[in-house]
Amino acid sequence: MKIFTEQSELKKEIELLKSQGKTLGLVPTMGALHKGHLSLVQRALDENDALVVSIFVNPTQFNNPDDLVKYPRTLERDVALLKTASDDILVYAPAVEDVYEDKVESVEYDFDGLEHKMEGKFRPGHFDGVGTIVKRLFEIVTPDNAYFGEKDFQQLAIIKKMVEKHNVPVNIVPCEILREDSGLAMSSRNVRLTPEYLEASPFIYETLKASKIKFGTESAKDVMEWVESQFKNHPLLELEYFVIADINTLETIDNKKENTLYRAFVAVYADDIRLIDNLALN
Repeated sequence: MKIFTEQSELKKEIELLKSQGKTLGLVPTMGALHKGHLSLVQRALDENDALVVSIFVNPTQFNNPDDLVKYPRTLERDVALLKTASDDILVYAPAVEDVYEDKVESVEYDFDGLEHKMEGKFRPGHFDGVGTIVKRLFEIVTPDNAYFGEKDFQQLAIIKKMVEKHNVPVNIVPCEILREDSGLAMSSRNVRLTPEYLEASPFIYETLKASKIKFGTESAKDVMEWVESQFKNHPLLELEYFVIADINTLETIDNKKENTLYRAFVAVYADDIRLIDNLALN
């Protein structure tokens, strides 16, 4: 396991690998790794000759400064977890200065409106930060394939759009959501849940599954209203939003159309911890 804190040293290693004709995968993370990350890592190992896993808590995508401060930083544990998958992974764990040099700020992007839906409404500037760090990592690592989880489905759509609009030569590989036995989508934030909220949180996925069944026979508006009422009556979980959207445009729908794929998206507060999830509806 090689750990790089400076991009200059990482680039030398990558140049050597590419000179040998090896394909390179990238799994970008903010650390606090869990089995969900490992599933991306395993797929990337299976599909590439070499793999870089970046571990970097990106300051430009946090619109809430407290969230940035509280985000878990567990590099030693993360490296130990990665070793259970392979000892040949290249880990890029830089300081902020190595990535951003003397200018820690986001580039402003136009994602054709995808950035203004759902998460974008509640986290201003978030997707500019995401676009900035992902594009920067692509420039540093120059991967053939990059792996992203569908739990952050909107982020995945935005990264695909950025790659398309800026002609970045990388293949984006979506990976299915990995869940706890309870159904809760795996997330680095889950470790902060108290036992009380951990016990309550499977309600999110249960409600998503129920909404999928209802969507088969009821209108999108009726399903959305039903979900809102379910959370309104919940003693612990607070709904920020629930929408049913077209998976390509991320536009919230009024009426179903034939030959169109839809997905339900939800954001919920468990005390001060924000949890997101989504589910394909058809």
